Amino acid sequence: METISHRTVEVNGIKMHVAEKGEGPVVLFLHGFPELWYSWRHQILGLSSLGYRAIAPDLRGYGDTEAPSLIMSYTCFHLVGDVVALIDSLGVEKVFVVGHDWGAIIGWYLCLFRPERVKGYVCLSVPFRPFLGRDPKVKTVDAFRDACGDDFYICRFQEPGKMEAEFGRVDTAYLFKNILTTRLTEAPVFPKGEYGNGFNPNPQDTLPSWLSEKDIAYYVSKFEKTGLTCALNYYRNLNLNWELTAPWTGVGISNNVPVKFIIGSVDLVYNFPGMKEYIHNGGFKKDVPNLEEVVVQEGVAHFNNQEAAEDVNKHIYQFINKF
Repeated sequence: METISHRTVEVNGIKMHVAEKGEGPVVLFLHGFPELWYSWRHQILGLSSLGYRAIAPDLRGYGDTEAPSLIMSYTCFHLVGDVVALIDSLGVEKVFVVGHDWGAIIGWYLCLFRPERVKGYVCLSVPFRPFLGRDPKVKTVDAFRDACGDDFYICRFQEPGKMEAEFGRVDTAYLFKNILTTRLTEAPVFPKGEYGNGFNPNPQDTLPSWLSEKDIAYYVSKFEKTGLTCALNYYRNLNLNWELTAPWTGVGISNNVPVKFIIGSVDLVYNFPGMKEYIHNGGFKKDVPNLEEVVVQEGVAHFNNQEAAEDVNKHIYQFINKF
């Protein structure tokens, strides 16, 4: 990891921390919740060794990137604005984008709003339409509540301060071990007044081979400084994003953006109600006409960029090496 360089870039009115390594075409990695640039450590090393410039920021409100205090400073337009400004700072017109979890959602918004900046998109875990919530009749959070209940984690994340207090009842290291190692395939729930089964009702005493105590310590060192409020603010803007993106109702991803999608078979997203049908039965391809390939990694869970790092690196390289 010592070969990865770090710097701070002024983007869209905030200071953003960026990790990078390598020379060549830019591959921009966007992390998810509750993660950091560090989640892409294997991809940064792998892709930079294959002739690419791998760049992974801490997104707005995370890690060593500046964290605006207002909830409304975390809309899809703020997040995409940060990414576009980062691309501008690199002095290139287009980049390859790789996104996971919330980074995947930001990647979709980038492809929707500014497709001319994307050479190709490798999306991990979160497909296009369901999470952008552009059903004109049902707001995003309401759709999740109808499908999964009031205690579904996205619904419970909405009220400022409440989930922070509940997460704060457990040790930060335990929280990250619980989240990162989950193999839960049903909707995560957080009943009010208790930690609930959370993301992982059956945590193991030992970490899996792909996650070390050193890795956990790095996450803990950053989140004990920043807390989780800004990360949760992404979720607190879901309904506002629904309102702001009304002009894109019914609009899919441009045919000019080639896409590859990778998801684990035991990823909780893959097992959401209706998700497999959307991915495999034509809905996804209709929304993303240049969807070239869907890869389902057997036995792999949500954090596939870490759990199955070599396989993910192989799929990314096979895709971007064509262009």
